[in-house]
Amino acid sequence: MENFMGLLRIHVEKGENLAVRDVVSSDPYIIIKMGKQKLKTRVVNQNINPEWNDDLTLSITDPNLPVQLFVYDKDRFSLDDKMGDAEFDINPFLEALRMHLEGVPDGTIITRIQPNRQNCLAEESQIVLQNGKVVQKMFLRLRNVESGEVKLQLHWIDIPGSKGL
Repeated sequence: MENFMGLLRIHVEKGENLAVRDVVSSDPYIIIKMGKQKLKTRVVNQNINPEWNDDLTLSITDPNLPVQLFVYDKDRFSLDDKMGDAEFDINPFLEALRMHLEGVPDGTIITRIQPNRQNCLAEESQIVLQNGKVVQKMFLRLRNVESGEVKLQLHWIDIPGSKGL
């Protein structure tokens, strides 16, 4: 893995107002893909406002690939139902990591990313310095579905011996 840059930890916090795919609720879970990598959260039963609080970790080799997010409703006897999708770009986060932030106080907002037609942001995403680490908080509006948003946080893990940023 000569192009290995490090690890991106995605904290999948919660979903809000997800679509109903069973009679009165859904059993949602999330799949995150980047290139050939595929990660999955646990299923939260009968909840359209689930709290996962799951940490999923991607190996970053090509930062230009989008991170794709797919929400599904777990079904026992048939194929799982689609509940929307979203994607996001990690380059603004990686650019913030490359900044020289020594002496910058905790809580400082490094970058603000506004929602637009090219991203799935439901509201402004902030990249902040939190406990000496760069963290990006985002609320993604799901596409191809009647409703739903997913809240995430991005954290970087440097690995000794990796190419780094």
